[in-house]
Amino acid sequence: MVRDPVLHLAIKVKGADDSDRAENGKERQPKPTLLSNFPFVFQSQLFLNRALQPAIRNFSLLFVGCVLFHVAGTWSLPLIDRDEPRFAEAAREMRQRGDYVVPYFNDDYRFDKPPLTYWLQTLSYRVFGENDLAARFPSAVAAALVAVLLLAWGRRMENECVGWWAAIIFTLCLQTFAHAKAAVADMWLVLFVTAAHWAGHELLRDSLGNRPPPAKFCQQFWCWIFYVALALAFLAKGPIGWTPLLTIAVAQFFLRARNLRERFAFLRGCIVTLAIVAIWGVPALLRTNGEFFRVGIGHHVIGRSIATMEGHGAGSLGVYFLTLPFYFVAIFLSFFPWSIKLPWLTRKLSRARDATDNYLIAGAAVIFLIFTVVKTKLPHYTLPAFPLLALILARHWSRENRASGSFTRIAIAAGSLWLAIALFVFPFSARFFPAPQLFKASRDILRPEMQFGAVSYNEPSLVWYFRSRVNGFLDSALDAENVSPFLEKKGARFVILPTALATKLYPTLPPRWKSFSAHGINIAKGEPVDVTLILKPE
Repeated sequence: MVRDPVLHLAIKVKGADDSDRAENGKERQPKPTLLSNFPFVFQSQLFLNRALQPAIRNFSLLFVGCVLFHVAGTWSLPLIDRDEPRFAEAAREMRQRGDYVVPYFNDDYRFDKPPLTYWLQTLSYRVFGENDLAARFPSAVAAALVAVLLLAWGRRMENECVGWWAAIIFTLCLQTFAHAKAAVADMWLVLFVTAAHWAGHELLRDSLGNRPPPAKFCQQFWCWIFYVALALAFLAKGPIGWTPLLTIAVAQFFLRARNLRERFAFLRGCIVTLAIVAIWGVPALLRTNGEFFRVGIGHHVIGRSIATMEGHGAGSLGVYFLTLPFYFVAIFLSFFPWSIKLPWLTRKLSRARDATDNYLIAGAAVIFLIFTVVKTKLPHYTLPAFPLLALILARHWSRENRASGSFTRIAIAAGSLWLAIALFVFPFSARFFPAPQLFKASRDILRPEMQFGAVSYNEPSLVWYFRSRVNGFLDSALDAENVSPFLEKKGARFVILPTALATKLYPTLPPRWKSFSAHGINIAKGEPVDVTLILKPE
């Protein structure tokens, strides 16, 4: 039984035409039909039925599966100092203030990152409430969207197998597992950098293989994708989002593509990118008297390039040169388990590679080289290169005989390992986080009007957890001498300080005062922590 009305109409028309072809031995001319007047409707319907629906189903299954995989366990692991609580709290303060231009953390400007991640976290809070899962959920969505992009790009570049393998390789590598569950900006940067690289690949399609150049309409479409993606990548994490422009510049040296300026419309495109950024950037600069640019770009971009930030990198010139190969070594951990295939892939590419390989290698190399010369170093900085590495590996590995068996075994083992860590190790690890321990012990007696401060242990997680019940902000300027004056001020308040200091200052608590202690690890500093919360109820 034919259920599709358009297809049913086509069959009826065909039957009518067949009956009219011969009468008295003579063939009749076909009568005009609805479909003959509208052939595009019929062709579009057939395409939707035969091609688009399975593709949409595959993309939807991949997206939902990846989101569930990345979300698993995030509710049981507290936010990790220092970056996660800073992002989560800045988004909450943005929502509380109703100010979506200038981010704040603990009632002070936060110029570290542009606002896109905060915007997305505020949307998540509206759905899930202000909690750890909601703060991390946007990163899970971004990682799932990267997997969908890789499936689509791989299918269009080569075949469905390459797309699926690339999506699975990216999803199951260690660095993706970690940052898809983190309340930070990295996954959104990866998403838009990948989208820009794909758009650049499409605009160079005839130079990268035996394919015709993109049609005018397609060229305009991919141009828009390229420059809008660059703008959103900047809004996610700043100028590093513009690395695809360098990829195109490098690719020009070995491709010698014709009409590159016309295809990419660099002048108009860059104006579009800057205009999108300026919708937020100009008001942010005006309201902060240029401080957002001076601190955000001057300190957090240029400063990271020429000096170490928060101890991440080389402290001297000699150590700097010793750490130059850092990312080429760290990749074997960050890209695990797929890094076991990197030596094989390197040998393979050294013997034979095509123009598409060169394009993907150029994009990855630009990212690796930029962060190699930057003085501040963290393993996840090269994460935007991982989708490109996944595509390169998928292209060559999938062509090998009996490759599917080893790929499947590694994928199942890696997925099982990451799920076991998320579902069993994360809950066990929660006991080592002092801030949520103190918060859970004291939350029933916390009141919105309370003031609070900290001595020595003044990590951002204190702000995130305690401000879910307290309207005030953390006073992080306290020291041992002014703890007592702080607590003696009028009104309910509490202070968090090392247990040894708490015992020394208050061997016996005044009547009705409360104290709660917690033991754990300061992950940001990598040292054990023993802290006590002393609370004055009135």
